[in-house]
Amino acid sequence: MRTIEHWIGGHETAGSSTRHGTVWNPATGQEQAQVLLAEPADIDAAVQAAAKAFQDWRDVGVLRRARVMFKMRELIEKNMDELAGVVADEHGKTVDDAKGEITRGLEVVEFAAGIPSLLKGEFSEQVATDVDSYSFRQPLGVVAGITPFNFPVMVPMWMHPVAIATGNTFLLKPSERDPSASNLVAQLYADAGLPEGVFNVVHGDKVAVDAILDHPGIEAVSFVGSTPIARYIYERGSASGKRVQALGGAKNHAVVLPDADLDYTADQLVSAGYGSAGQRCMAISAVVAVGAAGDALVEKVRERSERIVVGAGRDARSEMGPLVTPEARDRVVSYVASGADAGATVVVDGRGLSVEGHEDGFFVGPTLIDGVTTDMDIYQDEIFGPVLVVLRTDTFEEAIELVNANAYGNGTAIFTSNGEAARTFQRRVTVGMIGVNVPIPVPMAFYSFGGWKDSLFGDRHMHGPEGVGFYTRAKVVTSRWPHVHDATGAQLNFPTAH
Repeated sequence: MRTIEHWIGGHETAGSSTRHGTVWNPATGQEQAQVLLAEPADIDAAVQAAAKAFQDWRDVGVLRRARVMFKMRELIEKNMDELAGVVADEHGKTVDDAKGEITRGLEVVEFAAGIPSLLKGEFSEQVATDVDSYSFRQPLGVVAGITPFNFPVMVPMWMHPVAIATGNTFLLKPSERDPSASNLVAQLYADAGLPEGVFNVVHGDKVAVDAILDHPGIEAVSFVGSTPIARYIYERGSASGKRVQALGGAKNHAVVLPDADLDYTADQLVSAGYGSAGQRCMAISAVVAVGAAGDALVEKVRERSERIVVGAGRDARSEMGPLVTPEARDRVVSYVASGADAGATVVVDGRGLSVEGHEDGFFVGPTLIDGVTTDMDIYQDEIFGPVLVVLRTDTFEEAIELVNANAYGNGTAIFTSNGEAARTFQRRVTVGMIGVNVPIPVPMAFYSFGGWKDSLFGDRHMHGPEGVGFYTRAKVVTSRWPHVHDATGAQLNFPTAH
């Protein structure tokens, strides 16, 4: 059985780890590898390696750091097929979907390659007589990322390229469910010329997470995952004096008005609801059909859902793969049953799906549930599977109130041909990322990613300008170079500009 080790100080190592976790092949239902689960000593070893590397890396010229990112970009493109295959094998998503994930992560590497411009400070001459003022930003030190299974390449790349380009060293704790991609990324960084210890990977479970949150040598922690864990990360990390950004769960709504192009809308909802088997933090999971849009929309989504080809991620014919673990499959199935028991109508039922040649895989087919109400568990909870629920409202106003009443505020979308309605929606919804006739409004890398309410803990979003701000701290200098004859003696009044 293959064992996946940590990457510390520029090489793979078992460290102090004696515990293992199972890495499944979701398409076959078979165990394909074991991953080491770190002990606190492994976290400390990674921090020590990163701290040592930081002493030199912080002083490396910003152009040299940018060139590492340019080389990294080239290597990711060159190794795209291998990376996507690793993701498909351990996560279950299709190879094409994995390539899309990697491409979106690559955009952050490209953003980080522009770090010389992003770190430019400000200068003001003569803010007072013979006094100048200027600002600049410096790296924090050793920083860490704790990332989820659903995007094993992209979400870590929301963090480490910006952190490293700004002069920090990085410790990544990826999901133990699909860990291999992170080790491959570590090797690519080494090939790109990144010095040993600047990027480290430590695999593990809660033991590793707590060790990261408590370690005094880690200055900041970035996290993406469920809301309960995001809150825990934020509270424990902040209590340890760390800077923390923790992105939580989501229940992303798509509001569909009667004037929308329903064929286009149905296509977009099916793509956003069932892509990656619904295992996306920005997946559309709740459709709010307004007025007359409801019946026709449900029928069009039903037709398209039933045509989706479900299969192994490596099968080129597959449009949707399995769920990541048997526990994930069972959880989704239980929510579908809960919705039916609560009185909702299961229009398309993906339970019990068997894929020929992969009968033991963790498959759930596309599922569409109509007549859902806001008091049902299937609406209130983040299911994280290929389940699309439909709620009905009589008016646009009611739809906005429904979206705003939800505890989550990650992403939302409106489908309409009415510009005034779209503008009203984007101004009034209490959600961080909004799509207008775009179902998954993930910002480009030169903007920042982050939600509102229970979808974000902390005041900084990820990547983009806010990412640069998160991984650096500012200094402001007020400078005067007096002539000898300018001495005026001590003055005890509060200094002002003159």
